[in-house]
Amino acid sequence: MIDPRLLEVLVCPVTRTKLRYDADAQELVSEAAGLAYPVRDGVPVMLPEEARSLGEGERR
Repeated sequence: MIDPRLLEVLVCPVTRTKLRYDADAQELVSEAAGLAYPVRDGVPVMLPEEARSLGEGERR
């Protein structure tokens, strides 16, 4: 689980926009960039090269 206060200050390193936490996938999602950043052992990995691209059906 991500601390809600941390989620308030984290932004996408590519677009500088807010992120959405997907608890099921353990990812922080950037809708603007179309990327999902992994959360490993409770630590967000905010490196674009570690992010996966969102599929068409995953964007809101």
